[in-house]
Amino acid sequence: MKAFNLPDLGEGLAESEIIQWHVNVGDKVEIDQVILTVETAKATVEVPAPYSGTIVNRYGNEGDVISIGSLLVKIEESVTASQKSSQSTAQEAKQQPADAATVVGNVSQQNHQVNVDEFWIGNDNNQHIEQLTAMPSARLLANKLGVDLHAIKGSGPDGVILDADVYNACDKQLPGTEVLKGARRSMVAAMADSHQHVAAVTITEEALLENWQQDEDITCRLVQAIVSACQQEPALNAWFDAETMTRCLHSTVNIGIAVDSKHGLYVPVLRHADEYSSKGIRQWVDKTVAGIRERKIGREQLQHATITLSNFGAIAGIYATPVVTPPQVAIVGAGRIIKKLVLREQQPVEVSIMPISMTFDHRACTGGEAARFMKALVQNLQQAKS
Repeated sequence: MKAFNLPDLGEGLAESEIIQWHVNVGDKVEIDQVILTVETAKATVEVPAPYSGTIVNRYGNEGDVISIGSLLVKIEESVTASQKSSQSTAQEAKQQPADAATVVGNVSQQNHQVNVDEFWIGNDNNQHIEQLTAMPSARLLANKLGVDLHAIKGSGPDGVILDADVYNACDKQLPGTEVLKGARRSMVAAMADSHQHVAAVTITEEALLENWQQDEDITCRLVQAIVSACQQEPALNAWFDAETMTRCLHSTVNIGIAVDSKHGLYVPVLRHADEYSSKGIRQWVDKTVAGIRERKIGREQLQHATITLSNFGAIAGIYATPVVTPPQVAIVGAGRIIKKLVLREQQPVEVSIMPISMTFDHRACTGGEAARFMKALVQNLQQAKS
C-alpha cells in the first residue's frame, strides 16, 4: 500500500482547496487518471494518480483547505509480473519517502521541512501521556480562533497539526464564521500587496454614448477602447518593478477582465486583445465566464495581464477607485450608464453617459500620461461603431 500526498503544484503555493473528488474508496484507478480537482491561487488543477491500483482510503472533504504534503489517498498498488521479478528495486523503493508527484508529470523530490511544537498532556502521576504535535503557526492560529488543538487530528506527516486542520476545525466549531478559501483567500494577499506598495491615483471621466447603437456590446467596446488607448499611450500598458527601478512597456495588449462569481473575484486574461474582433471578444468572454462558474479555469488563463478592466457598473456603482495589481500599473473601471442633460445648439438634450474611473501607479506613470490615456479611451468610446 502506498500513500500519496498533495504535491507541489508550482509557484511556491503552500495550500489548496479540494474542489471535487473524482474517485471513491474501492475504485480502481490507472496511472495518470485524474483523482481530484483542487484550486489554488484562483486556478483549478487536476491531480492525477501517480500509479495504478485500488483506492483504500481517501483524506479530506470537498471544501477543505489542505497544505502541500498533506495525505490525499492510500492506494493498494497493482503489481505486474515484471514488478514481482524486481524484488531489489521494490526494496529500494520502500526506503524512499512517500511519493510526491507533480501535476505536470515529473515527481517532485522537494522535501518540505517544518519546525513543530510538541506538547505533552496527561495527569500529575504521568500515568497517561499523550503527545500533541503542531506547527507553531497552527498553535497561534488556534489560539486566535479559539479552537481546541486537543480535538484536532493532524493531517501532516506523523499527525502534525497544520494551519489547514485548524481552519477546518474552525468551520465546524464556530457556525457563521467563514474561513476564506480559493479566490477570496488570494484576493486578500493581492489587495494587501497593492495597498502597501502602489502609489495609487484615480482619474475619472465621462464618455458620451449618443453615437452608440441600441445593441452595442459594452464589454467589447471597452476592450477595444482600452486597446486603442494603449496603442496611443503605452505608458499605461506596462509593468513596473520597484526593486530594480525598471519599467517594461508592452507592445502586446493583454487585458485582465474582472469577473465576479459566488466563489470570489477572478481576473482571466484576454491575451493579444488587439487581434480580436468584436465577435471574437464576445465568444472569449462567454466561454471564460462559463468556465469560472464551473470552477474550471487554469492558472495560465490568469497570468500575464498588462492592464485590467473592471466593468463594475454592470452590477452597480457610478465611480470607484479600482485597485491596481502589481506589476501592472493601471486598471480601468466602467461605472453604471446614466442619463444626463447636455447642451446642443443651446438646447438641452438627454444623452447616455458611461462614467470611467482609472487608477494608476504614480511611481511608474506621470499624470500627463494617465490623462492622455484617459482622453484616448473616452474618444474611442464616443465614436460610432465602425
